[in-house]
Order: sequence, then structure tokens, then C-alpha cells
Amino acid sequence: MGSANYNIDLSPDQNLSRYLQRIRTYPMLEVEEERQLAKRWRDHEDPEAAERMVTSHLRLVAKIAMGFQGYGLPLGELISEGNVGMMQAIKRFDPERGFRLSTYAMWWIRAAIQEYILHSWSLVKMGTTAAQKKLFFNLRKLKARIQALEDGDLHPENVSVIAGWLKVPEAEVINMNRRLIGPDQSLNAPLRDDSEGEWLDWLVEEKDGQEIVLAERQELGSRRKLLATAMRGLTDRERKILSERRLNEAPATLQDLSLRFGISRERVRQIEVRAFEKVQKSVKNAVIEQHINA
Repeated sequence: MGSANYNIDLSPDQNLSRYLQRIRTYPMLEVEEERQLAKRWRDHEDPEAAERMVTSHLRLVAKIAMGFQGYGLPLGELISEGNVGMMQAIKRFDPERGFRLSTYAMWWIRAAIQEYILHSWSLVKMGTTAAQKKLFFNLRKLKARIQALEDGDLHPENVSVIAGWLKVPEAEVINMNRRLIGPDQSLNAPLRDDSEGEWLDWLVEEKDGQEIVLAERQELGSRRKLLATAMRGLTDRERKILSERRLNEAPATLQDLSLRFGISRERVRQIEVRAFEKVQKSVKNAVIEQHINA
């Protein structure tokens, strides 16, 4: 971030518990205080202003990083990469656009962590296809949704369900599950053998703070608006087929839609693919435009 020099170490050292304890001491910023600091950085590249914005959001970075555990990478490294994303967000943040820094920064933090994870996993382990990347970041969440808690191979019916949700071959689901199987680091594990404290104690309260709750709510709202705008660019039939196939919790089959619309299953599939590509392109262009104007 320019030539700013920070008075804190933004990279967690081997004593992660000490780092998590320290970042809890940095105060959260009020709305107007944050806006003034952002203006000082934007207009004058004031390193003190940038440092105060970074330190006030280190807990948010650590919270997001903990959501990416289970990929075989140390939590400290994930936090470090998230901090890099946080600094990139501050560099581009415009306080006049009317939303909080945390809302804007969450995208940059997650993107930095995901890029690091993808880079760290070898091509032999993960592969490069869109299906494999989709599985990589969604398999664990979907397993939890259907309560597929087994440590070994998934049951065939669970494989079928996940493959249907993500539109990927069942063989890809089986292979990715085997690659991702491994012990997770519990947030409830003791900090030290002689300590009663847990990792979670150093990071979060019993419930999320208002800023994090608001940020997550605003981010979800932004995504829904982008999707709604993109869906308006579809024909009525495209919109209905895409919704039935990709947006419903229980997707309709090609056969069901074939009978409903009086067309072949292959035609339904073609319409679905075309509609999805239209939405994907629309959302991507909107996000790029937001970042350019940010």
C-alpha cells in the first residue's frame, strides 16, 4: 500500500494464539471515524490512517480465514493471505460510495485466500477444470448440508445428490472427496496442553458483532441484486428453466421440463446452458465494472 510502514506484524508467527489475542485489542471503528480515515488515506496516503483501518479489521480477516480450514494449510498462512487482501481493499476503497469498509473488503479477503489455496494445492491434487474448482470449494459445505459425516468414501446416494447439485460427474465427487479427507483443526482445541483456553476464545465473542453481521447481510444483498439484474436479461422460458435447474433446492430433471415445455430433453439442456452463460457474463461484467469504478 504505497510506502506505508506499519507498526504491527500482519503475519501471524508460530505463536498463533498470541497473534489472535493481540488483534482483539484493536478497537472497531465508528462509521464517521472510518470515513475520515479512508479519506485521509485516499487523499494523502496517510500511513497512520491506513494502519488504523487495517488493524480494526484483523479480526474479520481471521474469522473469514477460519472458514477455509480443512484444505491442509496452516491457519496462520491463510490469515496472512487474508491480510494481504485486506490491504488491497483499503487501497481501492472509496468512502463516498456509502458502504462500510468491511462490506467491500470481504470480497478481497476471500479472493486472496482462495487464490492462495488454489496455488498451494498442486495440479496433481486438484486439477484445473471448472468442475474440480467448483468441487474444491463447495464439497465440504454440501456434505454438511446433507449430513454426510462419514470419514471415508461417500455413500453412492450422497455422491449422486452432490453431483446433481453441482452438475459434475459422480467420479469427480468421489475423487475430490478422497483428496480432501483429513483431520480438521478444531476451534475448540486447547491453546496449550496446560491451558483451559480455546482457540475460539481469542477471536470471537459468543455471537458476531453488528459490523460483521451487517457486512455479511449487505454482501448477500449485493449478490442477490446482481443475480436479479442478470436474470431480467433472459427470456421468460430461459428464466424458468434456469431457475428450475440451478436455483431450486431440489432441481427439476430434464425429463420434467421436457414434458412441461413440450420440447426435447436436449433442447432443455441447451436452453439451460445458454441462459447460465448469459447470467454468468452479466454478473461478471457488473462485478468488473464495480471494481473499476471503486
